[in-house]
Amino acid sequence: MTDLLASDRLAKLQALREAGIDPFPPRGIQGTPIQDLRAQMGSAEEPGPLVGERATISGRIASWRDFGKLIFCPIGDRTGRLQVGLKKNELADFWPVRKKMDVGDLASVSGVLGFTQKGEPTLWADEFHLLSKALAQPPEKFHGLTDKEARYRRRYVDLWDQEVMETFVKRSQIMTSIRTFLAKRGYLEVETPTLHPIMGGATARPFVTHHNSLDADLFLRVAPELYLKRLIVGGMERVFEIARNFRNEGVSLRHNPEFTMLELYQSQADYRDMMEITESMISELAIELHGSTEIEWHGKKFDMKAPFERVSYIEAFEKANGCAFDDEAAVRARAKELEVKDLGNYWKLMNDVFEATAEKDLIGPLFLCDYPVQICPLAKRSTEDPRLAERFEIFIDGVEIGNAFTELNDPIDQQERFEGQVADKDPESPAEVDVDYIQALEYGMPPAGGLGIGIDRLVMVLTGQDSIRDVLLFPAMRRQQGQESEAATATKITSEA
Repeated sequence: MTDLLASDRLAKLQALREAGIDPFPPRGIQGTPIQDLRAQMGSAEEPGPLVGERATISGRIASWRDFGKLIFCPIGDRTGRLQVGLKKNELADFWPVRKKMDVGDLASVSGVLGFTQKGEPTLWADEFHLLSKALAQPPEKFHGLTDKEARYRRRYVDLWDQEVMETFVKRSQIMTSIRTFLAKRGYLEVETPTLHPIMGGATARPFVTHHNSLDADLFLRVAPELYLKRLIVGGMERVFEIARNFRNEGVSLRHNPEFTMLELYQSQADYRDMMEITESMISELAIELHGSTEIEWHGKKFDMKAPFERVSYIEAFEKANGCAFDDEAAVRARAKELEVKDLGNYWKLMNDVFEATAEKDLIGPLFLCDYPVQICPLAKRSTEDPRLAERFEIFIDGVEIGNAFTELNDPIDQQERFEGQVADKDPESPAEVDVDYIQALEYGMPPAGGLGIGIDRLVMVLTGQDSIRDVLLFPAMRRQQGQESEAATATKITSEA
């Protein structure tokens, strides 16, 4: 058992058992969502249709105020909170054990809906059932945890805060809406492998594991891209996957080693079609969540109404750095001035300079378009300027939210680009050419557009959260070592009480 157990609660647990009350009954009692009840209660001045009617709610006790013959104990469920009034003359059987109840206990209460003399919506109870005894002391005043690390480590307590809960309810709504949006456009949701025999689909350091029966090293998925495009070759025409991806990189406000991506591919389309899909989908999501296309993020207001602004990569580069993207001597000098680390690959260095200088000015929402082809190994060259690839990224307030291409479907060109990646010997580049994918292209892939959107970052934008950890139920955390560290975390939580 953990250090979080409170000795007085253990004593109450034993007392309940001695009184013949099961503190952990085998069956629960389904209550009406509190939000639904409150919506139809109105006010004391203008009572709604449910006032005077019986109702049952089930949830966690938020506070416990005992006035002798009257107790007020607000109860909260996923949808909201409602005050409960307990009267001695209505609950004679319960009254002898009332002092064995605590804040944090789970209970089901039935009674009549009404108001207090001060006009507070209240369920006046005539039945009280304990559903689960909480043995750990909850945070002070039931407001949730305040220490950020403790919040992330014990999300099951953090969720008691209604604002935190609402963020994750909205995340679920976003996922459902994305699926509905794409289904209406004829997309098929598919599933592709999480374990890959080689790296592929993106440049990132992978996690490596080993399959015993096959006696082979495998890579946790960096991106599902190459498998999804195989399906386009197979004739599925419009596919999408909401994929859990894994990248062995740093942890920051925008990065978590495992994260969720939406990737979709459409036959007979290009990156312009992907722009239309992106801005239409994000606009609709904003309206569903906020009632309009206007949102607030990073303390600023943004209008997600389509169409989004289009900005040229090469023009943004020149504006931020005073030189052309392909002027190698000038770019290397600029990198030295900025103290951007030079690992030898010019095009990677050029893009690092862009990220260090131009990205912060991409306020948007906007599409940054037409990247140098050397940093786009999976995108088709522009017919208007062969130096560039038909690619865009979505930016909002300097943060990249998604990435899209007109997909490269020439197997000869694709093999040459893969071989160039392998030759770079960058630990984030593939160690070998994906021969099977090249073979798939040799059978003929139709012209296609592809889009990837970071779900976690999109949720951050739409819910106004600054850290990716605030939109992940269980973000990656450094493992605590030893009992001393565990006790320190327990102290952080219980000290809020």
